[in-house]
Amino acid sequence: MKNSDAATLSAKFQISIPKVVYEAYKWQPGQEFAFISKGSGVLLVPVPERDQLAEIAKEAKAENYRDRKDRF
Repeated sequence: MKNSDAATLSAKFQISIPKVVYEAYKWQPGQEFAFISKGSGVLLVPVPERDQLAEIAKEAKAENYRDRKDRF
């Protein structure tokens, strides 16, 4: 993927993602994305599915968890 891969905003405020981009990240039609404001630009981030989130947290441990009581 090159930095020159670009798209144009249509009159209906739609953007077609270049093929090289969606293939590189394995994005699928109907997938949900979040727009995150970042300085003068925007990050386009895929919203994970619920089962993907469970995989992230499976190694989390409840002990030694900090809460608001131990903050100054």
